[in-house]
Amino acid sequence: MNKAVVVFSGGQDSTTCLIQALAEFDEVHCITFDYNQRHQEEIDVAKKLAASLGATSHKIMDVGLLNELAASSLTRDNIEVSHELQENGLPNTFVPGRNILFLTLAGIFAYQLGANTVITGVCETDFSGYPDCRDDFVKAMNSALVQGMDKPLDIKTPLMWLNKAETWALADKYSKLDVVREETLTCYNGVIGSGCGDCPACTLRQRGLDDYLAEKKAVMASLDSKTA
Repeated sequence: MNKAVVVFSGGQDSTTCLIQALAEFDEVHCITFDYNQRHQEEIDVAKKLAASLGATSHKIMDVGLLNELAASSLTRDNIEVSHELQENGLPNTFVPGRNILFLTLAGIFAYQLGANTVITGVCETDFSGYPDCRDDFVKAMNSALVQGMDKPLDIKTPLMWLNKAETWALADKYSKLDVVREETLTCYNGVIGSGCGDCPACTLRQRGLDDYLAEKKAVMASLDSKTA
């Protein structure tokens, strides 16, 4: 039985990864993390999408301890989401340690299920500058988990080298463009679908969609060349 665990937030990227995984694996198990984030609606969105798309199981994990330790505009209501970078060069939406924790727990979940693949929607090509979305980081985490659990594990990052337009094309390739466009939650202010239209996440998402819709054939060809 070919099994995979998808780190699933219900946003554009993780939903696209789930859609692809469902076509490639016999069993696909989702794991969603509740860290008392700013937009709690994403938990409900993730539940609905995992069920409607046909995930084998969906685990919601309470990791509120992350909220205690990591101060960010996504973990504190009194910190407004900013378009400006902080002194350290990172957006104030960066949650330090988030993907370290998420990939560790997803790896443990995969161990429990007998799955050798963990899939995450992180991307280094068209992203917000988070250090824990970079390819080098994922490879380091993969190595640590394999050594620490003495078990084969492959952390797959299908979107790592895709731009946002190509990510939209990937959803369209599986005939799920409308699902991703209308039912996912990417917005930092918790607005489903097109979002608030102002926050950095919405800006990045909309720009990618506009680029894809303007040049569908060219973007799809670029996607195919990268995934061949």
